[in-house]
Amino acid sequence: MVETLLVSPAGTPFTRDENEGLMEQDARRVDFTWAASMVAGVALVFLFLSQVRGVAVPVVFSLAIAYALNPAVTYLEKKGIKRTLGTVLVFAAGVMLLFGFVMYLIPVATEQADKLPEFFKQASTQLFPWVETQFGISVPELIRERTAEVGHEAANLATQVGPAAAKMVASFAGTTASVVAAVMGLLFVPVLTFFFLADYPQIVDRMRGLLPRRSLALVSKRFAQVDEVLSAFLQGQVTVGAILAVIYSTGFSIARIDMAIVIGLLTGIGNMVPYLGTGIGVVASLAALALSWQGPWQLVVIAGTFVVAQVLEGLVITPRIVGERVGLPPVVIIIAVLAFAELFGFLGVLLAVPATAVLKVALNAVIFRYRRTTQYAG
Repeated sequence: MVETLLVSPAGTPFTRDENEGLMEQDARRVDFTWAASMVAGVALVFLFLSQVRGVAVPVVFSLAIAYALNPAVTYLEKKGIKRTLGTVLVFAAGVMLLFGFVMYLIPVATEQADKLPEFFKQASTQLFPWVETQFGISVPELIRERTAEVGHEAANLATQVGPAAAKMVASFAGTTASVVAAVMGLLFVPVLTFFFLADYPQIVDRMRGLLPRRSLALVSKRFAQVDEVLSAFLQGQVTVGAILAVIYSTGFSIARIDMAIVIGLLTGIGNMVPYLGTGIGVVASLAALALSWQGPWQLVVIAGTFVVAQVLEGLVITPRIVGERVGLPPVVIIIAVLAFAELFGFLGVLLAVPATAVLKVALNAVIFRYRRTTQYAG
């Protein structure tokens, strides 16, 4: 078959297939319109969500979870399992993992809370004298007294926090309709997630059915690029987070600190937001180290764990797993998260990366078409 060659206004030859069967002028018009629509769509979505924040949070959570679990359900569907049954299996597995983690976390956290009185007692009777001896400084008597008081009261702290928090939430929710709606909405997150996941192909087909027929191929290609960026980022970050969680959990376990596995999981998964996991890990590991101090060697092991994990993550893990497919550098993600959080609060944090990915693809489409114009080629 003879390939139809076209010539751009700048004199550069290219094929009609590159424009999905459209002439260059038509393809340029479609890409510019699509890019403008994406920017306007992102703005409208955030505007809408800011007006119905209480209802929007559970819907966004449900859509995000459904999008993350869809590849697993699609894989089962290709193996001959009906989508509804595959959704039940994947959903049940996720619920069991979450339930198991919570059931593991509750007794461990309770055990750590029981150690608080002994920790504060040791701090007032052993740690402060050691600091004074080693560094030649004097700990103020006021700090000693307050530490001893906290140690006496810490035994009742865990039993007081729960009822106090419940009363505060109840009184606040009783006077704020939006909070009540948000709480009720979060209860429906599993139900919404299940239906979104089961009907995911139908939802995509209905949205595709609204696209203009003549430009369907090109617009679908642009949406596929958005999906590729989001999928690569999500799958890559989850994989990187899991590997880092294993590294941190192993290092913290060798250091023999309390809650080593929990802190390792939080540190590893927290790295899905750059530097957030590291910050959480440093604070949590130091607190756990204070509760289970056995000697300076523990501090060396913890510091070595962070160094090894960060070096491997930056030089080996992330480049090999995520690579250049995402095209969203960490600094861009950080700026996007901070900017969207400042503008839209918690919803901005949730939607910062997806919105940035959409805007990135839209900008790339505009730049691609601009480089095929006479203005660019001169």
